[in-house]
Amino acid sequence: MLFETIVVGALGVNCFILGDKQSNEGVVVDPGADCDLILDAVTRFGIKIKYIVNTHGHFDHVGCNRSLKEKTGAELLIHQGDQKLLELAAKSAQKYGLSVEDSPAPTRFLEDGMKLEFGRRSIEVLHTPGHTQGGCCLLLAHEKLVITGDTLFADSVGRTDLPGGSHEQLMASIKAKLMPLPDDTTVWPGHGPSSTIGRERRSNPYINE
Repeated sequence: MLFETIVVGALGVNCFILGDKQSNEGVVVDPGADCDLILDAVTRFGIKIKYIVNTHGHFDHVGCNRSLKEKTGAELLIHQGDQKLLELAAKSAQKYGLSVEDSPAPTRFLEDGMKLEFGRRSIEVLHTPGHTQGGCCLLLAHEKLVITGDTLFADSVGRTDLPGGSHEQLMASIKAKLMPLPDDTTVWPGHGPSSTIGRERRSNPYINE
């Protein structure tokens, strides 16, 4: 599988590009900014983007949904619980002195347990509310990796002091959906370095509090 992380935007979001070599189908996760960089990587891989997936609706993760969708024709997916955040993303960015595009409406909504197929690869959607009500993680079990958005970080968890956040709900999501995964599952968060489920289970202070 093709896999690349591009750090985009002023807030340093990890945008992920996934591709299946045999079919040349691909997925972009959290295109928060720097659309040209993302498209350059897509061109270098020689893949056609089938899905644009937002792990949640905060502006730093959705900022170039429009440009990417217009240039690739891909489906745009987000959980319905974050539809309002998506609609307000451009306005929210202005509060931080930043500018992002208005996002188009999602093509369809993510649901817990949904499978997104691209070529021979399959992504399972894990609904993990807490950072936002529609927050989701994306599991590729065969590849032993999970993209966790702003739900779980290396040695930390997502903030819950923004509208729609709940620390109790976030911890319940992490313990129910992520901690049962195998120790050697690589965690790719929305910001910062990667980790593993085993490492976070052992040493993450929020999980062990």
